[in-house]
Amino acid sequence: MGEGEKIRVLIVDDIAETRENIRKLLQFENEVEVSAVARNGHEGIEIAKEIKPDVIIMDINMPDMDGITATEIIHKDVPHCQIIMLSVQGDPNYMRRAMLAGARDFLTKPPTVDELTSAVLRAGEMAKQELEKSRTSYTSQIGSGGLISMGIQGVTYGKVIAVYSPKGGTGCTMVATNLAVTLHNEETPVVLVDGNLQFGDVAVFLNEQGKNSVIDLTTRADELDPEIVDEVLISHAKSGLKILAAPFNPEHADSATGDQFRKVLKYLRSMFSYVLVDTPSILTDISIAAMDESDVVILLTTQDIPAIKDARLFLDIANALDIQRERILFVMNRFDKRIGITPEKISENFKYEIVATLPAEERVVVPSINRGLPIMLGDRSRPIAKSFFTLAEVLRERLTKLESVEETYEASKNGK
Repeated sequence: MGEGEKIRVLIVDDIAETRENIRKLLQFENEVEVSAVARNGHEGIEIAKEIKPDVIIMDINMPDMDGITATEIIHKDVPHCQIIMLSVQGDPNYMRRAMLAGARDFLTKPPTVDELTSAVLRAGEMAKQELEKSRTSYTSQIGSGGLISMGIQGVTYGKVIAVYSPKGGTGCTMVATNLAVTLHNEETPVVLVDGNLQFGDVAVFLNEQGKNSVIDLTTRADELDPEIVDEVLISHAKSGLKILAAPFNPEHADSATGDQFRKVLKYLRSMFSYVLVDTPSILTDISIAAMDESDVVILLTTQDIPAIKDARLFLDIANALDIQRERILFVMNRFDKRIGITPEKISENFKYEIVATLPAEERVVVPSINRGLPIMLGDRSRPIAKSFFTLAEVLRERLTKLESVEETYEASKNGK
């Protein structure tokens, strides 16, 4: 939309009175123009394809085709178009389904003048940005003779860190949440991503609960913007870090692909200094995507033989997964000095150094998990808290070293 160009709106509702009421509510807004109306989902799809409106106001319940199905189709065919869903019920499940289908907003019938106009103006602005983005993308591709990197110019990209253990129960979520709290501050904002899409507990460990999850971003992986991301992320009240939670229902995990998850992580890089990903022990498309995108993988083990054996197996297949050894930080959790299997012995046997240890402090860790209050928000003089500061420092040093190696390589490649 150019300067002074109106936001073109399509109203889709099977009740004539509702269509007319919405038209009346919008007629006093100078920036908005109702371009067309449709009586059902099928008609809405056809008109949307023909006139390509900026905003569609869509009823969720219609006899021939529900609004969610129509939204999914329109979202694919007219991607810049922003859809506002209307429903007589303010049901969170309806809202969630609508957003997953690609709806931009959700209003309960009958909306007030202010609710409707502000939603349309927001959606219109978003449509403008999406249209401009697609034009810029097309121009860039033509100008370069092919696809170019879709990175945001002028943005300093953050670092992605995956916390992983091939053995379940080694404490990945505890480590990820406390490391996230340790790294987060105003200068280096952190987002903590739950990569365990079936049974993720990141939000529980932080005593938070939100209506959105990672699925709300993976389903829109090709059209992310800061506003969409901000709406989905949970703000942790006590620390200020952001959380991208796992889905509430395990069956929703299948709706995300590894490629979508990777795109989400790439985008989060442009908004945060650190993107920490808590990954499941099983090597799925999601966990592999997280490690592919990561600058560093924190490989966690404990002093029990099964965990050590699994860590060894992972190190053996790391090259096959295209994870260079210098990108792996080998860390021991629940370290107990009384146990004869020491970090030094494992390092010597594996020919790979355990760079940090986190002491076994069950009397501190278990209550912190049950309260949903990370250790790093409590008594920071405890040995385990000090060990997280050490781990954070080791991580920063490794990232700096990797960045230096990358810069040297790029310089040599460019003949400098």
